[in-house]
Amino acid sequence: MKKLGFIGMGIMGLPMAKNILKKSGHPVIGFDVMEASREKFAEAGGIATGDAKAVYENCEVIFLCLPKNELVESVVNDIIAQGKKGTIIVDFSSTFPGVIRKLYPEVKAAGMSLIDSPVSGGETGAIAGTLVVMCGGDKEVFEEVKGLIGCVGSRVTYMGSSGCGDVAKLANNMIVGCNLIAVSEAFAFAVKAGLDPEVLFHAIKDGFAQNAVMDLKVPKIISRDFSASARIAVHQKDMKNATKFAEDMGVEIPMSALVLNYMNRMDEAGLINEDQCALVKMFEQDMGIEVK
Repeated sequence: MKKLGFIGMGIMGLPMAKNILKKSGHPVIGFDVMEASREKFAEAGGIATGDAKAVYENCEVIFLCLPKNELVESVVNDIIAQGKKGTIIVDFSSTFPGVIRKLYPEVKAAGMSLIDSPVSGGETGAIAGTLVVMCGGDKEVFEEVKGLIGCVGSRVTYMGSSGCGDVAKLANNMIVGCNLIAVSEAFAFAVKAGLDPEVLFHAIKDGFAQNAVMDLKVPKIISRDFSASARIAVHQKDMKNATKFAEDMGVEIPMSALVLNYMNRMDEAGLINEDQCALVKMFEQDMGIEVK
């Protein structure tokens, strides 16, 4: 029986690790820097450890769900140095494609494999196990771990060679970012004009303006619930990655640049760790109203 490892059990990672534990039938060793996360994983029946080395040395498949490119690179290098040949690394993080494509040959040279597998669906999808997963890397390795990846998602798609999964995630989050800004601007505009935002929401939510962002985020905005199910900070990282990748390709992404500008304003205001729906605060500030 394969022993699996999971590194990074935060808002998204913990429910994903629990689903892999519950559905795979394999023992799972979980590591996170936060003791509370380790305790919750142990309560679910997982093998919690305060030393990532226990994951590197004992696991044949290691899943990562980390918030920063630098962390992904550091952990993958640790696995290369301390893991065993044949290890398959599945990176659920939203990592810059250039980082993955740099690591890919280094991992292969160590006799290991790397699959980039970023996800979409937020905390709700992570808990329900209904995430959308976009994968890049060697097709035969993908096929080997596809069933395990399916423990966290309702749709698992092979996108192509190394880094293609992360490019797909950037495209996904460019669209989500534009939706967040459009919804925030429109509802602030409507309140400024005297409309009740809740009435507006129910009036238009089944028309052409309907989208998952509006369905999930507008009720949070109206109730002033900015607790993070998906932090702006993580999305900001993706938009920065998209901007950098576009520069590398020599193309412009003006809509995404606008989204990033609003996220950067949230950063400057010290609100970067609130939920994505808190972007409405910038429009509320500019228009002198409050959507509630």
